[in-house]
Amino acid sequence: MSFQIFTDTSANLPTALAQEKQIGVIPFTYIVEGEERSCLDTEAFDGAEYYGLLRSRANISTSQINPQRYVEYMEPALKAGQDILYIGMSSGISGSYQSACIAAEQLRDAYPQREVRTVDTLGASLGEGLVVLSAAENRDKGLSLDNTVSAALKQSQCMYQVFLVDDLFHLKKNGRLSNAASIVGTVLQIKPILKGNEQGQIVCIAKERGRRRAIRALADHYKAYVKDAPHQTVGIAHADCAEDAEYLSGLIREAARPKSVLNVLYEPVTGSHVGSGTLALFFRGDELVRSKD
Repeated sequence: MSFQIFTDTSANLPTALAQEKQIGVIPFTYIVEGEERSCLDTEAFDGAEYYGLLRSRANISTSQINPQRYVEYMEPALKAGQDILYIGMSSGISGSYQSACIAAEQLRDAYPQREVRTVDTLGASLGEGLVVLSAAENRDKGLSLDNTVSAALKQSQCMYQVFLVDDLFHLKKNGRLSNAASIVGTVLQIKPILKGNEQGQIVCIAKERGRRRAIRALADHYKAYVKDAPHQTVGIAHADCAEDAEYLSGLIREAARPKSVLNVLYEPVTGSHVGSGTLALFFRGDELVRSKD
């Protein structure tokens, strides 16, 4: 391996897949009723229980991790003579990427003979994770660190991230919604459609009446904006709504069949910000796709 790739748990990669691709994963933590937890084993994560707690408005919170945690996880690779590429969660919704940059600068000073590079995906969940997987594939094909970084930055720019939520409670509570004035209720079964914009922020772009109609709207965005579908992996993440995820998977295969679909349960930290019942779709479009509604 010419360099070691690191990401964080918000990339939402199944543990077995990250291990297979030799991707180091740095844990984010979350607090449930005063107890701090992390999720480094996706198979052991009880999504039904966790998202049930979110539905009941249990006291669940997250906190930004400090630079020292990044140092602790990445320094052994530098000591072993490897360069590092860290691919992280959007700086538009979390300060954790800045903590990673601070850690990277500390490590560059301590190991001046080594390269420590960082990439802000401007995404979360599989909007981040798909970039990480592609970087691992490029590394394993023999691409240099510089070329892998360039490809990851380009893919991040072209990654369309669109999702529906049952309501905006959690996004508003955690300050993750940039256009918070776009508040809608659930009395009339109005479902907000949101996306990640050019700055990696979450914005509300539409409102659909009824869940099935909202899911079809996600597929319509895919049909309109996807590029080179047969040669890409498309991501779907759900917060305890597996049947809806399968329905969406079928719709996108009908619209433009991708090479594969990676379907995952939202990990707990990102999931706590979007809430139970969230369904998200991630795919590559053109270089201007982030600006499109």
